[in-house]
Formats: sequence, C-alpha cells, structure tokens
Amino acid sequence: MDSKEQLLVLEEIRELMKTQIETQTRLLEVQQEHVELYRNQLDRVERINSKAEAIQDKSAQLMGAARKGVTVALLIIIILVAYLSWLLFM
Repeated sequence: MDSKEQLLVLEEIRELMKTQIETQTRLLEVQQEHVELYRNQLDRVERINSKAEAIQDKSAQLMGAARKGVTVALLIIIILVAYLSWLLFM
C-alpha cells in the first residue's frame, strides 16, 4: 500500500468516525428529550396524586361527619318512637 492509499483509507475512517459522532450526538439529544418528557410527566403525576390525596382526605372527613349525623338522627328517631309508644300505651 502506498501513501496515497493509506491517506484515502485514513480519510474514509475519519469520515466514518465523524458520521458516527454525529449520529451519537443526535441520539443523545433524543435521549435528553425523552428524559425531559419523563420528568414533566412525573411532575404532572405527582401533582395529580397530591390532588387525589386531598380529595380522599376531604371525602373521609365528609363520611365521618355523615356517620355522626346518621347516628344522631337514628338515636333521635329511636327516642321518639319509644316516647310515642309510651304515650300510646299509657
């Protein structure tokens, strides 16, 4: 192999390496975009999860209040039925 052939081979190797570096650069940019999309989705999921937890907490408070209200109403009804029964049989 003479020096011209060696030079051509080296230039071809250089071009191939340049192409490979450009391809890797594009792939890295795409990967960075995917990471950014993932971070955005994760932030969104965390916000939605926080809202859902707040809704569940509020729902639990409402259910507790409703249970107390039903218990009080049921107690009042039982007392009234007992009182009316006592009045009817007296």
